[in-house]
Amino acid sequence: MSYYRHDSAIVDEGAEIGEGSRVWHFVHVCGGARIGKGVSLGQNVFVGNKVVIGDACKVQNNVSVYDDVSLEEGVFCGPSMVFTNVYNPRSLVERKDEYRPTLVKRGATLGANCTIVCGITIGEYAFVAAGAVVNRDVKPYALMAGVPARQIGWMSRHGERIDLPLTGSGEASCAATGTRYRLDDGALSCLD
Repeated sequence: MSYYRHDSAIVDEGAEIGEGSRVWHFVHVCGGARIGKGVSLGQNVFVGNKVVIGDACKVQNNVSVYDDVSLEEGVFCGPSMVFTNVYNPRSLVERKDEYRPTLVKRGATLGANCTIVCGITIGEYAFVAAGAVVNRDVKPYALMAGVPARQIGWMSRHGERIDLPLTGSGEASCAATGTRYRLDDGALSCLD
């Protein structure tokens, strides 16, 4: 085994877990899951069958990653954040054929106790604040907060707020790294 698994964790036969990953207390990984290298699955995490988790992701305690959720490289899922996979669930109505795929792109942060409603894409390096409820697609580098979540700013790849308006054009640098960013017509891109 090229990854660490705590004795209390359950990893079903067929699950793929990459080298250097860590599977902590009371985790359950279903047999169809594909998990990359250097991933950390915190205490009490559940990973469904039709889930892909990229390299270097951190899934903190008490997170369930349900079927049809994909996390690209370097995604951070804060403690007790929530994914859904059925838009209008009912206990008495079977809707497993109505799962809506959710994609969280490279480097995004999903804060503690936030909720990601199924069927959306979270852009690269986006930052969802703790407790936010995201019910529509999120632009790359967008800082989202509130219920329902709305964009309140921009974030750098390093996780620092960038001083630019939500719309229009302009350039600014990350205060921590000096990396330069350009805003063009409401879309942010990294220049370095």
